Amino acid sequence: MPDVGAGGAPPPGYQSAPPPGYQGPQGAPPPAAQSGLTTNVASALCYLFGLVTGIIFLAIAPYNQDKTVRFHAFQSIFWNLAFFVVYIAVMIISTIAVAILSIFGMLFYLLLLVVWLGFMASWLYLMWKAYNNERVVLPIIGPLAEKQA
Repeated sequence: MPDVGAGGAPPPGYQSAPPPGYQGPQGAPPPAAQSGLTTNVASALCYLFGLVTGIIFLAIAPYNQDKTVRFHAFQSIFWNLAFFVVYIAVMIISTIAVAILSIFGMLFYLLLLVVWLGFMASWLYLMWKAYNNERVVLPIIGPLAEKQA
C-alpha cells in the first residue's frame, strides 16, 4: 500500500499495478522473451562454426524445440565429424605415400586440398540454403540428422 498524502491521494509519480488480464496498448512490441533469431538465421548459424554452433543451438531453449533448427544443428555436427574423419584419413594416407614414393604422395596432398575445398564449398552451400529456408539433405548424414530432429 503506498503512502497516502494529504487528503487520501497517492503521492505524485505513483503508478498502480495494472489489473489482472490487462494486455497493454494495441501495437505494443512483444515481450523480450519472444524476440530472437528467425528460424532461417538460426539454421544458417548452425553451420557457422560447425560442432560448436550445432551444439549451442541444440542447447538454447527456443531453438532446441524447432525441428528445422534441430535438423540443421544435427546435420552440421555430423557433417563436421565426417569432414574430420575424411581429412585425417587422407592426411594419414598422404603421409604414408610420401614415405614410400614422394611423387605419388604429392598427388595425395593434392587430393587433400581438393577434399578441403569441397568441404568448404559444401559448407557455404549448406549455410546459404539454410538461410533461404531450403532443406538440403546430405547423403548418409541427412537421414541421420532427420532421425535426431
